[in-house]
Amino acid sequence: MRADLPVLVARFTEACRAAGLAIGPDRAERFARAITAVEPAGLDRLRSCAQATLVSDPAQLPVLERVFAAVFCAVPAGAIDPAAAHRGDRATSGPDPAPASVGPPTVPAGAAADRASRPGAGAAGAGREVPVPAVASAVERLGSRDFDTLDPDELALLAQAMRRLRIATPTRTTRRTRRASHGPAVDLRRTLREARRTGGDAVRLAVRTRRRRPRPLVVLCDISGSMEPYARALLQLLYCAAGAQHAEVFTFATRLTRLTRSLARTSPALALERAGQLAPDWSGGTRIGESVERFLALRGGALGRGAVVLVVSDGWDTGDPAVLGRAMARLRRRAHRVVWANPRTRHAGFRPLAGGMAAAWPYCDAVVSAHSLDALDALLAALAGGAAPPQCPDDEVAAVRTPRPPPATTAGDPVTSTARGPRRAGSSGRTPPAR
Repeated sequence: MRADLPVLVARFTEACRAAGLAIGPDRAERFARAITAVEPAGLDRLRSCAQATLVSDPAQLPVLERVFAAVFCAVPAGAIDPAAAHRGDRATSGPDPAPASVGPPTVPAGAAADRASRPGAGAAGAGREVPVPAVASAVERLGSRDFDTLDPDELALLAQAMRRLRIATPTRTTRRTRRASHGPAVDLRRTLREARRTGGDAVRLAVRTRRRRPRPLVVLCDISGSMEPYARALLQLLYCAAGAQHAEVFTFATRLTRLTRSLARTSPALALERAGQLAPDWSGGTRIGESVERFLALRGGALGRGAVVLVVSDGWDTGDPAVLGRAMARLRRRAHRVVWANPRTRHAGFRPLAGGMAAAWPYCDAVVSAHSLDALDALLAALAGGAAPPQCPDDEVAAVRTPRPPPATTAGDPVTSTARGPRRAGSSGRTPPAR
């Protein structure tokens, strides 16, 4: 008679738990899946499945061996039928085995003594346990909670979920070319090289096309007192999410600090600790306009040219809003896309009435909240270029949508006005194509 696989796995794992091994439902499921995939024909392969799925520490192997011998010693080789788990047909499996072979779990006498002689073994195994159902339920429970209500331990639980996210920016055409089946340019070298096979006649023209690569991502993160919990969460997102490894990250409050190197090749907790050490104005005041101007002056403004710029701030600026308006106008002309993440916009009645937010609103391509894990999907869509442009809630703040007047023009520097503010034009006076 063949033993029923679910019953056999349940009784064996129950015996392991009674012997002191920390085995939860997740490991029991992995053990059953391993038997189904391997289809062990003998006890040696069955023992290997148990060791690979039920043991997390080498000190637990003696206990597992004793329980395995006590449970499976009377089960003949080949008695386990993995296909029975798929069929679910107990009629073909026959009755359950005799209680003497796989009855109620009996813990061998040496197992309890071994557990008592190794007090650290059980503690080490229990300490290393990370139950999958518990983690999943924690992510589901914390997914809708605001980042400012999470403590550091709860924020660390979200790191696993953030690793499943991917930050993708729009692509741009580069000057380098690649081989292609269809393209505008003829690859002369490859055409002549292939012509040698046809007696020097160019029967087929090889072509090349321009390469496309993702646009760079630049993040300007507000670390003032009101934005401190959101800054930590979004910096952790930049570390965990795929596609953000080459992002340029700056923090600002009263001064601008570059954190790109500190966020590389380290854990999220250590990266946030280094960020706090490198940014002396963490949880201080906010001067958004001056910080954006300092960023535009770095490397001759090359960092933001053609990039997707993400500004993380609530818009509370202690400086002059006119300074922020001029800086955002320059940033909008230089960057490909400007996305503003403001946690205050999560409220249904939000209006950009604060001086800084009102000055920056006309120059943003998208405004999102990014206040929780569930709200990060809207942020990723905005960075990819799929979000709609920001709209003011009602006519009370309709004046905010009015573009800022273009700055005074000088000879050789013509300026043309667009719907989102002034944009620099070429020498011919026409609006240049999108970078």
